[in-house]
Amino acid sequence: MAIYITLLFFATIAAFWISTICGGGASLILIPILNMMLPGSLVPFSLTVGTFTSSLSRIAVFKKHIRWRIFLWFVPFSIPAVLVGAWLIKYVNPNYLQLIVAFFLMANVPELFKAKKTEQEPQKLYPSAALALIGFCAGFVSGITGAIGLLFNRFYLRFGLKKEEIVATRAANEVFLHFIKLMIYLSLGLYSGKALWFGLAIAVAAIISSYTIKYILPYLSEMMFKKIGYGAMVVSGIMLLVGTSDKIIKEDKIAFSSTLHSGETESVISWRKTDFVVEFAFDDGFEVERPIKPEELPDPLKEKYLQLEPYYDCIHLEKVFMFRKEPAYEFYCYKDGKLTKFEI
Repeated sequence: MAIYITLLFFATIAAFWISTICGGGASLILIPILNMMLPGSLVPFSLTVGTFTSSLSRIAVFKKHIRWRIFLWFVPFSIPAVLVGAWLIKYVNPNYLQLIVAFFLMANVPELFKAKKTEQEPQKLYPSAALALIGFCAGFVSGITGAIGLLFNRFYLRFGLKKEEIVATRAANEVFLHFIKLMIYLSLGLYSGKALWFGLAIAVAAIISSYTIKYILPYLSEMMFKKIGYGAMVVSGIMLLVGTSDKIIKEDKIAFSSTLHSGETESVISWRKTDFVVEFAFDDGFEVERPIKPEELPDPLKEKYLQLEPYYDCIHLEKVFMFRKEPAYEFYCYKDGKLTKFEI
């Protein structure tokens, strides 16, 4: 485990340097790394231990730049959202939200090719009430994934905040969220000794990063900083997409197969012990079939099922969904190894 902690420590320092450069994103860079070391449900705890410490250190360094008006709109609406998000970890697989975050991060590719002259000064286009919605969304996403980062950074920019103000105001906004999340994760048992050690490694590295970034800034232009920051987001998105997709496929037992017979292409998608069959025929178009149980049949078809049941060894039922048509039902009846199919 010492090797993992060392790797995480140095990756965290680099991640929070990049986070300072682009106004956020360290947690989103660290998620793919933590996913390789911890179960998905424990990743938010480790991240939150580190990001809570990071927020405190950034408040200490940039406290003069906090925009209190934004703070007063953001925090009251983010707190109930983070409670809901953290509670949902018990019932919702956080990997699916991480997958959405991965696509969002990869959407930053165009930022890598923007010329300096095309960039415009941020404009104050949103009303103050929009901060309430941003706060709620930020709290919800943070509660499930343990990270916010660059996801909501653009909204801060649209309010006309400078880089230092974004760093300081976001730290003030999020320090309460991180503290509440820690309490929730502890109460729900979403932690472990290993996750705590990783979190402490992130915390120490985050403090070091906050106080050393000022020695690096003079050597790079602001444009170069932004390119590095957005590049890290894209790379993180790709890593998150690959890592999370692999975890989802393994945990939910997702599989694909395809066959061609009688002029029809039939593809079977297996997900969580359920098979979804996708068929394509030039006459009928696309069809999606899902296995069902007898009790899911409409009442008239239940009677038909009861009539057929004594005459066959077994009967498999499927519900067929067709574009712009009412759902249909298929009865696959087996007798002495022979199949009789009824389409209704």
